[in-house]
Amino acid sequence: MSNSVENVENVKDNSAGAHSLAEILSQPECWKRCLDELDRSKKLEAVRERFTGTEWLFIGCGSSYYVALSAAATMTMLTGQRARAIPASEILFGPEFVLSSSQLVPVLISRSGRTSEVLRAAELLKSRRVPTLAITCATQEALERLATATIVLPAADEKSTVMTRSFSSMLLALQQLAATVAGDSKSSESLRELPAAAAPVLQPVVGKIRKFVEDHDFADYVYLAQGALYGLACEGALKVMEMSVSYAQAFHTLEFRHGPKSIVSRETLLVFLLSETGYEEEVSVLEEMKSLGATTLAIVNRSDARARAAADLLVELNLEVPELARLAPYLFAEQLLGLFTGLKKGLDPDSPRNLSRVVILDDENSRKRREDAAF
Repeated sequence: MSNSVENVENVKDNSAGAHSLAEILSQPECWKRCLDELDRSKKLEAVRERFTGTEWLFIGCGSSYYVALSAAATMTMLTGQRARAIPASEILFGPEFVLSSSQLVPVLISRSGRTSEVLRAAELLKSRRVPTLAITCATQEALERLATATIVLPAADEKSTVMTRSFSSMLLALQQLAATVAGDSKSSESLRELPAAAAPVLQPVVGKIRKFVEDHDFADYVYLAQGALYGLACEGALKVMEMSVSYAQAFHTLEFRHGPKSIVSRETLLVFLLSETGYEEEVSVLEEMKSLGATTLAIVNRSDARARAAADLLVELNLEVPELARLAPYLFAEQLLGLFTGLKKGLDPDSPRNLSRVVILDDENSRKRREDAAF
């Protein structure tokens, strides 16, 4: 092993991956701080009063787009209103197709508040006089100036390049927004309970994932999920790509049977995010892939004998909160898998090659428009 992952304390003391590990471990406390501040500020209630449209459009790039996928699913499931997620570039190349409703509420997602494509989307929407909501972890950046209203979560910002606690915190804030829009006090309370419930879950997962990485070598990775968990499967694939320079893909679980299963081997890790709603069908896919010789990791709230028999590693959350309120803890194992795999390969997960914390394109016109928006 080129970089020791013998124990968590060693990783904390090393410069490589130190920020990422600290930020992953800080998530439950960070969630509490963010949700408490949203409660104190009454920001979500103000957003509900300000934006009265009936169709939500969640917009982001990279990890922020995957936040958008799970946030859109949550919004529809809690409110019954239509919600979509798109990469920011889609609104730039096909605005007439995307902006098809006068009842649209665009939600712009960017950790830094400086992502070029998101800012361009904000500029386009502002030019068309479409009110926008933004969510970010940075204060006083261009996105906040361009948006009609902004949810800011400074406690969730990170030192590392890759998104971990910023992803989960923005997702929880948008889930809490959905509960607020729906007037669903039960869902709101469940989300408030999540930080305390999830904290004891995290530390055992660290040891399980660390040992699993020590004991295995994989050529590539596949993440499988359905429904609101699918955005988290996409994020899991991205995390292992970013942090360990590994090849990864994400599929809807049942779709994996339709061609992609041809890649199954011991050298390809299949990561299953098992839901409660689709558990029986998803476990059937898990069993089928195991029978084909796959190496499998299953993340589930509670399992049964079938899942235990078909998973080489099983991560159980055992949370009492409702299914939709416990999306974020599925990220623990995904993020740690990327981190420890990167360390095993002798890389620094805090600073992956070819990446920066924010994608800023060299566009003089966009820069001028953003400067103008400040006045």
